[in-house]
Amino acid sequence: MRARTVVVLLLAALLIVLAACSDKKEEVNSGKSSTDVSKSGFPIVEEPITLAMFAKQSPSTSDNWNGLFIWKEYEKMTNIHVVWEQIPNASLQERRNLALASGSLPDAFFTAEIPTSDILKYGQQGTFIRLNELIDEYAPNLKKILDENPDIRKGITFPDGNIYTLPTIYSPEFLAVRANPFLWINQDWLEKLQMELPETTEEFYQYLKAVQKTDLNGNGKNDEIPYGSPGMDLFVSQLQGSFGLGNKGPQHPFIDADPDHDQLRFFPISDKYKEMLQYIHKLYSEKLIEQSIYSIEWNQYLANDAERLYGSTVYWTTPDTFGPDRSVVTPPLAGPHGDRIYRSAFSAIAKIGNFAITNKNQHPAETIRWADYFYSDEGARFQYMGIEGVTFERTPEGGYKYLDELLDSPEGKYAGVSEYLYWNGQSPPGVVKQEYFGGSEASPESLAATEKIKPYLAEEIWSEFTYTADESRKLMALATDIEKYVNEMQAKFITGEISFTEWDKYLDTLNKMGLDEYMEIKKAAYERYKAN
Repeated sequence: MRARTVVVLLLAALLIVLAACSDKKEEVNSGKSSTDVSKSGFPIVEEPITLAMFAKQSPSTSDNWNGLFIWKEYEKMTNIHVVWEQIPNASLQERRNLALASGSLPDAFFTAEIPTSDILKYGQQGTFIRLNELIDEYAPNLKKILDENPDIRKGITFPDGNIYTLPTIYSPEFLAVRANPFLWINQDWLEKLQMELPETTEEFYQYLKAVQKTDLNGNGKNDEIPYGSPGMDLFVSQLQGSFGLGNKGPQHPFIDADPDHDQLRFFPISDKYKEMLQYIHKLYSEKLIEQSIYSIEWNQYLANDAERLYGSTVYWTTPDTFGPDRSVVTPPLAGPHGDRIYRSAFSAIAKIGNFAITNKNQHPAETIRWADYFYSDEGARFQYMGIEGVTFERTPEGGYKYLDELLDSPEGKYAGVSEYLYWNGQSPPGVVKQEYFGGSEASPESLAATEKIKPYLAEEIWSEFTYTADESRKLMALATDIEKYVNEMQAKFITGEISFTEWDKYLDTLNKMGLDEYMEIKKAAYERYKAN
């Protein structure tokens, strides 16, 4: 009897502990905090706190954010110290998945590029906390943007009505940052060949052939590369609009709206997609495309251009990067059927999953206040320009420019900037504004290039769709196989490893992989997207 009493007492004690833990978790998830947090101004907290953040590290940013100027300054402003765990881009997905699966969580994921399927999965599990009320109470800058732009709110809200992550927002007026990179032609070589700027895919082919046959760099060698870029995907993206594909923007790399039937379509099975691959295969087989394009490393690409080997490229504003008066942007090429769409422009929501607060975080209100600053005008300037007199100065015209010492780095123009700021190669939460963005997309060349492509923009650009938990589970399994197969076969068709006589087999394989079910899920998400 006494033993039974002891067991009952122990169970009761355990239930009390579990209830306390449950209450504690609910308290964190509801946005309560262990410190007094200000709802406006700085500092955010009177007593210093520390947050641990997991962040993507691009090759072009500093590898020591813990000692970086901007974060040390922001700590002084906020009284919040951040300990950064930087993850190289190449291992980002693996390390992020490991952290989520193991439960060894940071306080927040920052620029971690969390896919929408994982956002909902870990949001509904409670790993990522619901942000709706936190935004309403502690994120006035983001709330103002969402209230003024219902489409942005719609794009970051999941079917369960919850917001789990903060987005990277491109100011709708800043088209240049949404539309980069562009297709550039070597202006010097075009003039030497006495050719006009290509307007069609056929004229572009003729230009590439002329480059191949001519010693345009004058070094006595036949080493000119008609087209090269740091990856084939950039070229494919630029050419899709010439074949009427991807007409709703790049955030949906496999689906768009069928112009003939007013319905969603999986365009990698269309006749025009096949025709585009045949065109690119022709260029590749005739060695008009750099033969190492599938494996070329970034530094090698930059070295090739420094030696003036490229006749054309897809890149972010080449005159600004490689030197003045080298290149001219090419508007979308008209394809064989007259299609001419610029499909590379993103929606205003550039990234959905770039800031998530985890259930480990004991200071969610302070954390969202920390992030919300970057959605303000002042915070956008701070994030991309830094501090006046230290990293930038005002121009006589009323603009902003980095100080010369930031731009004179021997390692390159933005290497000096990255010694102070972190944004290069990242997509941080916040709003990106033209007047404060110091990247090449805001250069005069890029802004002029943007004017050229404006007439060819898609009429409607979709942001990412969101899915229910059941849809996410099914779609993840289907998409892993289907989309991987499409990408693999795209490369094989282009390089000639697989003949186009295998096209019907390619279509049959996709059907067997469950393409119909994949599209049913996409259609359901699209219907919700339209209805919101």
